[in-house]
Order: sequence, then structure tokens, then C-alpha cells
Amino acid sequence: MKRILLILLFLVAAGLAVIAGMEWRNELASREQAPPVADAAQQIARGAYLARAGDCMACHTTRGGAPFAGGRTIQTPFGSIVSSNITPDPEHGIGSWTADDFWRAIHNGRSKDGKFLYPAFPYPNYTKVTRADADALFAYLRTVTPAAQPSQEHALRFPFNQRILLAAWRTLYFKPGTYQPQASQSAEWNRGAYLVQGLGHCNACHTNRNVLGATETSGDLAGGLIPMLNWYAPSLTSDAEAGLGGWEVQHIVQLLKTGVSPRSTVFGPMAEVVRESLQHLDESDIRAMAVYLKSLPQGDPPVKPDTGRLSPAESERVLKLGGELYEKHCAECHKSDGKGAPPAYPPLAGNRTVSTPLATNPIRIVLNGGFPPSTGGNPRPYGMPPFSQALNDAEVAAVVSYIRSAWGNRADPVTTFEVTRYRSVPAD
Repeated sequence: MKRILLILLFLVAAGLAVIAGMEWRNELASREQAPPVADAAQQIARGAYLARAGDCMACHTTRGGAPFAGGRTIQTPFGSIVSSNITPDPEHGIGSWTADDFWRAIHNGRSKDGKFLYPAFPYPNYTKVTRADADALFAYLRTVTPAAQPSQEHALRFPFNQRILLAAWRTLYFKPGTYQPQASQSAEWNRGAYLVQGLGHCNACHTNRNVLGATETSGDLAGGLIPMLNWYAPSLTSDAEAGLGGWEVQHIVQLLKTGVSPRSTVFGPMAEVVRESLQHLDESDIRAMAVYLKSLPQGDPPVKPDTGRLSPAESERVLKLGGELYEKHCAECHKSDGKGAPPAYPPLAGNRTVSTPLATNPIRIVLNGGFPPSTGGNPRPYGMPPFSQALNDAEVAAVVSYIRSAWGNRADPVTTFEVTRYRSVPAD
């Protein structure tokens, strides 16, 4: 027994030594000298642009609150995370921070006082940002109006409220390092990869997470449910979902820049990303992102319906009811053949958004309606009204099931239970 205890103590000590060694290595790797700045005004303007690219306000600003003053609560499977104040207030914000402190947070996920930051702040993505861009972002944040708003404590369950345990998480899932351009690719492709992988932190939503909240590297951008938002971010690497391999680059540019294109329309959380971030980026950067996204490997087989979920008789009854409801409520805009009238009314025939493995998004859109974002390229978007009051759960399930099986679409039917689950979820 004593021998077993000694072995266990040795293994624990060895593990702690490995963790400590990796953290020391990461700290050393983060001590990068700030590059000289020739034009301070230009650096600040660059930082303002990068803050848009990273959509920093989305998390660090509450509705109606002071910009970047924090306080927005983000629900996670481990409890609530509250965003911090990143205004230059010296007491409650980052007014006492240096550029080196900010770089440490962006690049290595550690606060000014050395505390580990929770990865709800997407430093596993932001670590790819260059020192020059991090300094520009910091220079801009120092110009925003200070807000004397104290940062609130997180409300995480035990043991997730023990920050020290993040050391083990980081050893498993985090390796700091700026983006390294691929010599075999064009400058445009590398620029797109830098934005998508870094400040854009696209895989924070479009990738499944494991039980410890880390993105699954084996399925990067392969789609995943966003638990804090209850939306499904479809796969960008599958032609069966939202893969862009078969798209024209210009159509991808239109979708990212305006929220609408001849091929699709954005709703839900992506509408906010387009409205608050992407529409403000230079056309050249949007095109670079489009070129990179289009190059992602594609080719997953289409999803086949699980016909065992409903008996043949029940399936026939549900689809008949769904077809009748579609003609009554949907066909005027989306047409009887499902081809719609794009870009105002997107097609449903062949629309991968409605035939993803998880029916979360079409259910929520039917229940709550939705609007594409209002953007410079689409200032008066057409929206879809909510049907939560007009249709009961069984009817919503029927019409979504019909849409997922009509006009060549092939996806699982939707159950009443699934609709009931999302009816109680807030619309935004």
C-alpha cells in the first residue's frame, strides 16, 4: 500500500513538473519585444479596425452599456462567465496595464497579475495575432472612454471555479504561437487564414467542443452546437452542410460582407457577426477570408434520414400535414417549389442550413423568425415573421420535417419533443 502511495505521489509530482515546465516555456516564448511605431495615429486607427475584426464589443459590451466596459454574461456548460472591463479605467479596466501586459493576455492567456484567463476569452485563437497587431489593438483601447464599472465575478461550479486547474487544461489544449504563413500558399490565402484562425476565431463556434470545453482539433471548423446560444454552427468543411468549396468566391464575399447572397442568407448569431464586425472590414480582407474558406477540404457524404424515427404511417401523416402548413404559411415567399426569390427570400430546396444533422436552426427560425443583418450592402433586409403563436409544437415539427424532406432535401424528421425544447429558449 505504501509503495502504491509513493508511486502515485511520484506521478502527481511528475505531472506538476511537466505543467510547470510548459508554463515556464510559454512565458519565455511570450516575451517578444514590441516593434517600433512610426505613426501613433495610424497605429490607433489600425487598432480600431482590428477591434472590429475581432468583434470585441460583442462580448465586452452589454446592451445599452458603455463600450468595452464588460458585464455581459455568457452561459457555459460550466456556469456563467462575465466579460471584463477593457476600457482604460485605471481601477476597474486596463488603464494600469502596459502593452506587454496586454500581449501576455492575448498571446498567452494570462492576466497582468499572472492569473490564468478562462478560455471563454478566445486566447487559443488570439495567440495567432502578431505582436504589432496586439499593440495596435491595445493602443486603440487606451483611447476609448474609461468606464468606472467593476468587473464582476464569474459564477462557475466547482471545480471549474478553481483557476489553478486551468494549468492542466492549458497543458492539454493550448500552445501559444503567432500565425506562421504557409509558403506554398498565396499572400491572399495566408491573410485569410490569419483572420479566420486568429481574430475572427471562427472555430470557437464552428467546431465541436469536448467535455472540458476545448475545441476538437480533429474536427476543426467541422460544425458544432453553440451551447451558450443554442444555435448550431454548421460545418465549413462539409459540402453536406455549409461547406463553401462549390461556391463562387464573390458569393462568399457577398454573404460575409452583406449577410445575403444568391446562395444563402445569415441568421442568428452569424447575423450579429456580419452586422457588428464583417461588414466593416476592407473588401480585400473579406475576399482573403473567402479564398481561404473556399479552400478548406470538402466532400463529406450527404446526411441520410433515419427513417426509423417515425413509422411509415406516422411519417406519411406528418409530411402531409407539413406540406399543407407550408403551402398556407411559407409558399408565398419561399414558393411551392422551394426555390424562393433570392436574395430577399432564400431558397429552401437544396439549402444545407435546413438539412443539417441537428435541426436546431430551422426549428428556431420557424418559432422565432429572424432577420438578416442590416448592412451597408443590404440596408433594408427582408425578414421572416415568428410562427410560435400561430403553430403548436406538433405543427412546427411537421412543417420543418416537410422542408427537410422536400425538393430533394434528405434529412431526419423533427420530433415534437425537439420543438418543445427550443420553444422556451430566448429568441436572442
